Amino acid sequence: MTPITDKMHTVASVETLKPPMLSVVWSDSLLDSVDIDITPLVDRETLRRLCDDGKFATAVVGDWGHSVVWPDEVEIGADQLWLEYLSVSGQSDRRAFLEWRLRHGLSLSASAAALGLSRRAVAYYSNGERKIPRPILLACRGWEALQLAA
Repeated sequence: MTPITDKMHTVASVETLKPPMLSVVWSDSLLDSVDIDITPLVDRETLRRLCDDGKFATAVVGDWGHSVVWPDEVEIGADQLWLEYLSVSGQSDRRAFLEWRLRHGLSLSASAAALGLSRRAVAYYSNGERKIPRPILLACRGWEALQLAA
């Protein structure tokens, strides 16, 4: 039996649109390209410098597709772009779940233990193979509150 793991999403290609928009094509050929506003990912001063100096159009895919890079300026990780993709594509529940896992550095197994779920269920939720029920998202918040209180 093949173990279920987190899917790694990497950038296959990037096209600059009118700043601050990028059109990202993911390495998973089943996904459509999506236009992403990078404003929340880059501080204002850096973004303004990229746009004012005309460097915005110089964006390229970073090593092994793990980022989008502007030479000598800015690098945005594929994981951050993926989270923005989830928001744009109407998958805010999945984004919230993944952000919870990332915020606490939780693996599939650790997430499963924290929520009282199977590792397989956590993988399905993380990879988008199943919709995340609202009680699971509420359990994430409750777990987080308990961790902060401890």
